[in-house]
Amino acid sequence: MMKIDILTLFPEMFNGVLGSSILHKAAEKAAVEYNLVNFRDFSDNKHSSVDDYPYGGGAGMVLMPQPIFDAVAVLKEKAQSSPRVILLCPQGTRYDQKKAEELAKEDHLIFICGHYEGYDERIRESLVTDEISIGDYVLTGGELGAMVVIDSVVRLLPEVLGNQESHMKDSFSTGLLEHPHYTRPADFRGMKVPDVLMSGNHRLIEEWRNKEALRRTLLRRPDLLEKIELTPDQKKWLAEVKKESM
Repeated sequence: MMKIDILTLFPEMFNGVLGSSILHKAAEKAAVEYNLVNFRDFSDNKHSSVDDYPYGGGAGMVLMPQPIFDAVAVLKEKAQSSPRVILLCPQGTRYDQKKAEELAKEDHLIFICGHYEGYDERIRESLVTDEISIGDYVLTGGELGAMVVIDSVVRLLPEVLGNQESHMKDSFSTGLLEHPHYTRPADFRGMKVPDVLMSGNHRLIEEWRNKEALRRTLLRRPDLLEKIELTPDQKKWLAEVKKESM
């Protein structure tokens, strides 16, 4: 079972997300255990403060190291393995599917969700193993970023998804965007499902899906094609897609 600790000043933000859909089912299946920790509870001053003005002046407040260090120390004391300590931060490494797959192999993750202007630098230097950003924009806190990362990791855990092959062909898992999907009816207001998908010929269907994944990637994220090594068949299909697009 994976253990996920979440340090946040607003634990109530997670109730709906962790209590719904796949994340809730994962906990019911004992694939993961969530633990919400309000690190204000670890403040050692009489006002339960967790932030202060930055040395040198400037706008905003900065999270103090003491509450977060002490909260993580308590969690590590209870840990059965060495946890990854993840800081959600716009300065972190851009999050992607490869990172999700890497984190899904861990037994214990600790997420630190900040607020205010930033963190005391000693938190980054001495406590954190990973700094993650979910995009080049700034949110009011790390909670939403943590939810995104947790969702993408938990769905990869064994037995969480009904079909274990579901995530293996997701967009980005193969290095390409995923092919289009269709369901009933076959003709919806004049918009028809491609004939090949109803042909019953699994070889042709698989070839169509591969070509369409390449087509979609070429049109929407051509940069991804530069990062993967295509098979001979994929090179042939990509050439056909490019010719068809001319």
